Amino acid sequence: MSWWEAIVLGLVQGLTEFLPISSSAHIRVIGPLLPSGGDPGAAFTAIIQIGTEAAVLLYFRKDIARIIRAWFAALGGRNGSDRASRLGKGSPDARMGWWVILGSIPIVVGGLVFQDYIEHHLRNLYLTAAVLAIFALVLGFADRYGRKNRELTELTAKDAWLLGFAQAMALIPGVSRSGGTISMGLILGLTREAAARYSFLLAIPAVLGSGVFELMTNSDELTAAGGPGFVNTAIAALVAFGVGYVVIVWFLKLISKHSYWLFVWYRIGLAILIVALLAAGTLTAVG
Repeated sequence: MSWWEAIVLGLVQGLTEFLPISSSAHIRVIGPLLPSGGDPGAAFTAIIQIGTEAAVLLYFRKDIARIIRAWFAALGGRNGSDRASRLGKGSPDARMGWWVILGSIPIVVGGLVFQDYIEHHLRNLYLTAAVLAIFALVLGFADRYGRKNRELTELTAKDAWLLGFAQAMALIPGVSRSGGTISMGLILGLTREAAARYSFLLAIPAVLGSGVFELMTNSDELTAAGGPGFVNTAIAALVAFGVGYVVIVWFLKLISKHSYWLFVWYRIGLAILIVALLAAGTLTAVG
């Protein structure tokens, strides 16, 4: 992989991570089309996501700091020594801290238990195309029929679990972490903005954890023959950070006035394109 290919992949990551269109699917497709060819690999994909999550930390820094302070205050008994108070009763920010923790459990457990299967068996492009189309319909259904009248302050523990399981579906390339979470949020009645904001917050532990875990346990994939290398991976992550920050600002403004149907049609179009490229022999199902 050359430095300019790393920039291209970082650009793709930054543009797609926060949109409900699956960044991993785009990286999986774009990688083999570049001159170096081949699937960049699960480790590269996970590590450059650290860049986009750094953009989330920067954009939501005040919200994150407030949630962390409230969570520790509640846990320490500042709002009362009873169990309900320690679990966030009377403090929406403290409850949000607990909901992010609860919602992160499914994807962490799934990622650890099925790590090998995810990295070697779920990256088939026919599967990617299929889930892109299927979950496009799920997103369209959720956006069309969701009540969209609940705010984040109304979330419950049950909601947090369901949103967590929806996020865990993104372990399959093509589902989209944000797409799964947003779809479930809409089905649960959250407003478009609330579903998107929770998606951003919920992603922080999972995506950062995945990236750090891959860096610590699978970094040899980066330096293997034909691998992207540490420098190119860092370049891609930095580009993803800058582009990702701009996308966050744009996306939140977009959904405050428009529906998610633009992304529904995009996912279906991308699925059709992948199948066409596979049929033409331009791409191979297993890179």
